Amino acid sequence: MALLQKILETGLSTITDVLPIVLIIFGFQLLVLRQRINKLKRVLFGFLYVLIGLTLFLVGLEVALFPIGKLMAQQLTDPGFIKQAAGVVSGSLQWDDYAWVYLFAAAIGFSTTVAEPALIAVAIKAQQVSGGAVTVWGLRVAVAVGVAVGIALGAFRIVTGTPLHYYIISGYVVVIIQTLYAPRMIVALAYDSGGVTTSTVTVPLVTALGLGLASNIPGRSALIDGFGLIAFASLFPIMAVMGYAQLGEWRVRRNLHRKRRLKAARDNDDY
Repeated sequence: MALLQKILETGLSTITDVLPIVLIIFGFQLLVLRQRINKLKRVLFGFLYVLIGLTLFLVGLEVALFPIGKLMAQQLTDPGFIKQAAGVVSGSLQWDDYAWVYLFAAAIGFSTTVAEPALIAVAIKAQQVSGGAVTVWGLRVAVAVGVAVGIALGAFRIVTGTPLHYYIISGYVVVIIQTLYAPRMIVALAYDSGGVTTSTVTVPLVTALGLGLASNIPGRSALIDGFGLIAFASLFPIMAVMGYAQLGEWRVRRNLHRKRRLKAARDNDDY
């Protein structure tokens, strides 16, 4: 009964959230554009599927995924576990004793990003618009790798207690330099890819990790040090996607140069 009540409450909340979108779309179509809605029955069924899917998705996150992520974050950041895993008998823990925390941060960042619905939607559209030049899995993996590196580096920042702005300023300097040299077709998509990572799946788990880590490390403040991982999750995918495009462009140029050299060598032999 508790689960059924939770589903009903989440369903009502989802309807409240989606209703303004429906009113705006139908209002503009009927009152501003003054056009009939083609295949109205199909559109209404589509909205119904969205409501059901969002409801079950949110319930699943809250009932299963969030508690597991929070529990694992607390256990991995427990000083007793870290000392046992690092083989520390006495003395204070050092930044390199938290290897399992960095690995977990990278793994949770990668896995949640690959499963992010917003990223999947953007990747599908990018493949359609680019004519296959940008593939769905290529974009998803590139963004997920960026988030994994970013979350691991953010966990390192919390462990060491270094200021957040050092990382963010340095990161955006790199992004600006990459923007100058990356293919134009990928720049806007790369910036959007940084935004779509901070959505339904990634944010709660990453936030739980940051708060758990800051709460268990002596000298860290949950308010000051526990937040900020989402900034890493937004910044590093921009670098990763532009780097992915730059690497692909470099490989194309290298293959073209190799073909030209082979052709020149054959022409010399024929001569």
